[in-house]
Amino acid sequence: MSPNDPVSAVPGAILATGTGNWRPLRLGTLVGLRWLAIAGQLIGVLLVQFGLGYPLPLLECLGLIALSVLLNLWLLLRLGEGYRPSALSATLLLSWDLVQLGGLLALTGGLQNPFSLLLLAPVSVSATTLPQRSTLILAVLATLIASMLGLVHRGLPWRPGEALVLDRVYIIGIWVSLLCGVSFIAAYTNRVAHEARQLADALAATELALSRHEQLSALDGLAAAAAHELGTPLSTIALAAREVRDDMPPGPMRDDLELIMSQAARCREILGKLRSLRETPGDPFAAVPLGALLAELAQPHEGAGHAVRIFVEPAGQGREPVVKRNAGLLYGLGNLIENATQFAASTVTVTAHWSRSRVDVMITDDGPGFPIDLIARLGEPYLTTRPRAPEQDAPGGLGLGIFIAKTLLERTGARLTFDNVSESGSARVRIIWPRSVLEV
Repeated sequence: MSPNDPVSAVPGAILATGTGNWRPLRLGTLVGLRWLAIAGQLIGVLLVQFGLGYPLPLLECLGLIALSVLLNLWLLLRLGEGYRPSALSATLLLSWDLVQLGGLLALTGGLQNPFSLLLLAPVSVSATTLPQRSTLILAVLATLIASMLGLVHRGLPWRPGEALVLDRVYIIGIWVSLLCGVSFIAAYTNRVAHEARQLADALAATELALSRHEQLSALDGLAAAAAHELGTPLSTIALAAREVRDDMPPGPMRDDLELIMSQAARCREILGKLRSLRETPGDPFAAVPLGALLAELAQPHEGAGHAVRIFVEPAGQGREPVVKRNAGLLYGLGNLIENATQFAASTVTVTAHWSRSRVDVMITDDGPGFPIDLIARLGEPYLTTRPRAPEQDAPGGLGLGIFIAKTLLERTGARLTFDNVSESGSARVRIIWPRSVLEV
């Protein structure tokens, strides 16, 4: 798959459809299921004791039910309904449900109790939501509990003075049926649920890839349109500045006109890059070491009280990566460096290091840092902290710079993260590529 394929930018969490892929339930869902079980158990115990008049160990049964009530209350107060437990935590919670239900069944007839069928419920929940290992653990636990209930249990509550005795072959049949149900749910149901999750993940990945492709196409079109529309006024500015400069004697005014002309020329170079955002076959020798590329991108932004320092990891982790001059790569990195110089107090640091499998570039400034409430949204379009008031001379922003840079760099196979070095500030952008997709 090409690194420019939009699918390559789909997060790994969506594309990971291996056997470990699962979707954690909210704690509120597990707690809600247990509340339902508690209500059913309480109604059943009270109905048998007081409605039918069949004696049973009421205090012991109510004590087991009370433990589940206390566990639910503790979970809700400690973690909250929205918490999503890990696979291990969810397995432990469902294991408690099996043990508590096994205790109730042991007090009320064991496998002779028709509600022994409910031993399948926790296994079923695990099979549809948890990894296969968790389902296997719960299936083994349910099997052990069913086996113990067949050997050790109190009598089934029945009319006083009478004893209901079921043939042992019938009890063995119930035990076998429970084992078959547990095996079926643990194997077949888990497999069906896993394939359904795989299909859902594949559809989500496809939709995200199509969305990313649409964004890239729109970005290319926007860049081409901007380059076309801005070309004429830039040429006019450059021509007018040249004519005025030719008639101007040496001095500060002439120097300002020279600066205007040089910046207009730089704008034309940028527009030329924007016209070629889509990769096209170019100079086969247009490949440079990573450090040289970063130095080239940093050079236009030095000066005006800002220093851009480049640190390249020594070649102790293998040879230095050699990358091809790619318009999207150049524009994306250059935009991030420029953005850092605009907010830096005095220094921007660009650090590059690599291993045999990945390349890591960090851009850090000594400015105020990213606003904490915006870090999670950085990279979204039209997100800016620099609104421009009509009476101010400071440049404003459309909020597209980081969005465009992030989109272009992700198109090359990169993954970007944004954070602050410390609580006091110093914004940091980290760009990570698999070395195989970046290096020539």
